[in-house]
Amino acid sequence: MKLNNEYVTKVLTTFIKDEVEKVGLENVVVGLSGGIDSALSATLATLALGKERVYTYALPYKTSNEESLNDAKLIVDFLGVNFDIIEITPFVDPYFERFSDISKLRKGNVMARMRMIILFDKSAENNALVLGTSNKTELLLGYGTWYGDMASAINPIGDLYKSQVWDLAEYLGIPEKVIKKSPTADLWIGQKDEDELGFSYREVDKLLYAMIDERRSKQELIRMGFDEGFVKDVYDRIRRNQFKRQLPVIAKISNRTIDKDFRYSRDWGY
Repeated sequence: MKLNNEYVTKVLTTFIKDEVEKVGLENVVVGLSGGIDSALSATLATLALGKERVYTYALPYKTSNEESLNDAKLIVDFLGVNFDIIEITPFVDPYFERFSDISKLRKGNVMARMRMIILFDKSAENNALVLGTSNKTELLLGYGTWYGDMASAINPIGDLYKSQVWDLAEYLGIPEKVIKKSPTADLWIGQKDEDELGFSYREVDKLLYAMIDERRSKQELIRMGFDEGFVKDVYDRIRRNQFKRQLPVIAKISNRTIDKDFRYSRDWGY
């Protein structure tokens, strides 16, 4: 599971530069939450494109932890990239007031999707692509908001487990305060990722690597020492959240269906 960080950095920075420029754009837009995932994406983009071509935004809600904003500023100071703060409170509160019984989960989803509306608008303003910040652990478990924080044009860290994100961030010199902080989406006061999941990222990463990358069966995983209930829970989460990891499913009636047949480089010439 340990990666060659020098090699991975080269691959991911080349990926960002190639993907941005091949579609005729120049820049990237990144939403900075103050967490390690967005910090790593922004750092890779800066290495790939230069600080002038990276536009970052903090998008707090009125109940957001002030520490998250301070950590976002810490990353901006570290990278020297473009930065702006756009509070989403005046955009989402009218909706919340209209539906006073809205749950915390629904509120969190609305906030995540509003942030992405802003980022995609800013991408149009800045001749940019929206850079993704969801890691492999989150994508497999479906731990994110569909068309919210899971949305992006390109994602440089989507094949890195959370443990690998921490390792690469340390290698790239990202401020230790951001690396060591408890992971949180900061969608409501006191929210912590690992509390919601019911297990630690490092614990589940070991299981996911054996399950996904090594293709171990349930029986093999249990023989390796993983708890049977834990294996079943993670397996069910992956299967249940498959819909979040794909484009809208298109009913196939032709020979060249978008995202099924019409998706390879040879198709670009028609």
